[in-house]
Amino acid sequence: MKEGMKAPDFELKDKDDNIVRISDIKNNYLIVYFYPKDDTPGCTIEANDFTYYLDEFKKLNTEIIGISGGNSKSKKKFCKKHSLKVLLLSDSDFKICKSYGAYGEKSFMGRKYNGIFRNTYIIDKNKKIIKIYENVSARNHAKEVLDFLKSL
Repeated sequence: MKEGMKAPDFELKDKDDNIVRISDIKNNYLIVYFYPKDDTPGCTIEANDFTYYLDEFKKLNTEIIGISGGNSKSKKKFCKKHSLKVLLLSDSDFKICKSYGAYGEKSFMGRKYNGIFRNTYIIDKNKKIIKIYENVSARNHAKEVLDFLKSL
């Protein structure tokens, strides 16, 4: 994926098994952030930060969606445990992660494996990608994204 490209549409389930489609979202901006796994330390920090700034994002008419593997049950448990207010979607077969270029070979302590990259995509109301953040650090990333949107 590159900035300026049309964002791939998707149809994924949320924590309550509701279907969410990118094409149905009418906000001025949409933040789609990919995270490796529910209820892990970095992913919890990132989801909590996006939840913390949610009201400020809403003032900018911005919807936030977090996507990872797992299922609606793991999303529901993650949201409940940490009082998360962001919309989290399940991509259990990683099809959407792959279509955004947010899935591939990773390495940890010399071991190689496939997984989700911590990437964020800012999409405008025309469904064009206007900004991509790759392999971000979870801490303070939500504020970084918010500051970018405020600068537009």
